[in-house]
Amino acid sequence: MKNKDTEQMLLTGASLEDLIKMKMENELDEELEKAKQQPEKRVYTDISEVPCGLIFSAKATYKLFNRKNKTNTFINGIQAEALIGIQHALRQKISQGLLDAFVADDVYVKFEYVRV
Repeated sequence: MKNKDTEQMLLTGASLEDLIKMKMENELDEELEKAKQQPEKRVYTDISEVPCGLIFSAKATYKLFNRKNKTNTFINGIQAEALIGIQHALRQKISQGLLDAFVADDVYVKFEYVRV
């Protein structure tokens, strides 16, 4: 339909300004349609499939079980990395996707998912 409008304008002797204006309006409409579309989010539940940089990011979610108070809480990857502290070997294994859970003091922390 857009091509027919362009052909009609060319056949009727429309000015160059009208053609440029119509082209800009079409491009604007296409950009608005793209902006309205929601990007598809992906959820990783298996830590071995998660890209390395996302394991200890704010997009990662971990479940924290407090053994002392018997409560569950959710934390992000940054907080989980802080709980690991100076245990470099443990941090390395988790960041490689080899482990999905660890114990720190009175808490048990398990990887749940990353939503990107």
